[in-house]
Amino acid sequence: MDPLAATMKIAAHGLEAQSMRLRVVSENIANAGSTADAPGGDPYRRKTVVFDSVLDRASGAEMVTIRNVGVDRSDFRELYSPGHPAADEEGILRMPNVEPLIEMSDMREASRSYQANLNVIEQARTMLMSTVDLLRRA
Repeated sequence: MDPLAATMKIAAHGLEAQSMRLRVVSENIANAGSTADAPGGDPYRRKTVVFDSVLDRASGAEMVTIRNVGVDRSDFRELYSPGHPAADEEGILRMPNVEPLIEMSDMREASRSYQANLNVIEQARTMLMSTVDLLRRA
């Protein structure tokens, strides 16, 4: 496989992986205040993305992939809120295990990785176009 094509393919896999990560982080942030539907029930549980690398036999390069989208099994936060409809009989309200500060950090990191992969694709495209221009002139 052409090195530029392989580079673009690797970066495209990175874009896809970071795009999924951004979607999951956005969902976590959107549900940071979501409580259970019934008293004493479980609120929204934070989702996580697990990456993996897979060898692309055509190019001989390692590609990033999403192994799975799982859930964070850490404890829920508990608040005393006896008037809330989702609170249990003791007035304890279970809140999602989402920490907005961590999610924002993950979002920033995913966004930067996405941008870096986009820059790789743009540079490879520029090099390819320069090569085509040189071949046209020859």
